Amino acid sequence: MILVTGATGQAGGAVVRGLLDRGLEVRAVASARSAAKVDPRAEVAVADLGDADSVQACLDGVTAAFLHSGYAGIDESQAAMRERGVQRVVLLSSSAVPSGDLTNAVGAYHIRSEQAVRDHGPSWTFLRPYSLMSNTLRWLDQLADGEIVRLPFPDVAVATLHPDDLAAVAAVCLTSDDHTGRAYPVSGPAALRPAEQVEIVAAATGRAMRFDGIPDDQARAQLGKSMPPQYVDAFYRLFVEGDADETTVVPTVRELTGAEPRTLADWATTHASAFALPS
Repeated sequence: MILVTGATGQAGGAVVRGLLDRGLEVRAVASARSAAKVDPRAEVAVADLGDADSVQACLDGVTAAFLHSGYAGIDESQAAMRERGVQRVVLLSSSAVPSGDLTNAVGAYHIRSEQAVRDHGPSWTFLRPYSLMSNTLRWLDQLADGEIVRLPFPDVAVATLHPDDLAAVAAVCLTSDDHTGRAYPVSGPAALRPAEQVEIVAAATGRAMRFDGIPDDQARAQLGKSMPPQYVDAFYRLFVEGDADETTVVPTVRELTGAEPRTLADWATTHASAFALPS
């Protein structure tokens, strides 16, 4: 049995589907509010990741676990996993970790989570994925009002990653000891600036879209409406000041899965219905 946390999120949901498609048994951990959204093929476990006792209650028969970073009680839950016979943990970490900068709010919680798994958990593998292609769904609110997609960091190219490729890499690491003690950056196949991303999604979905870059000073104010100041500052340091590299394409998907990483056009074509104009 493989335990998957965040089972209704972009990453966790893809991992659940990928494991189930491979014929593996999955126990999907979700909150009470989101449990109904879990893939019906999975066994559902309602738990609060911030409560170590709640996580421990999900561990019967679990041999491997896919975990998210940043929740309280991770030290205790890792110790419990080791004691209950969980053989390996794959932690969803971040491209911000290699900087080692604990003053960056985003990097800090991933760095501390990796350390907790190293210190207290079973055998581990860390995945440090780039931004997911499914983040383009955040454009839908803007597209509801027209054709313009306004995005920050217009000059930063990101090798966005298909969630199913992240899931494929996670499945390999969850089912083999060959990747124990490794930390893998995981990228998509091409570094694309926001304008290029918009152009590709528009072509693949048949939806008219035009890109408009948000200047850095305006973007800071806009982001501040939806997140605490320390996280606004963290994203600026990661993408504007270069504290994280999500531009360099890495071969992790091909080397671990034997398949070429999927393109943004692949993702957008599959999800074209989400971008369709209302009838």
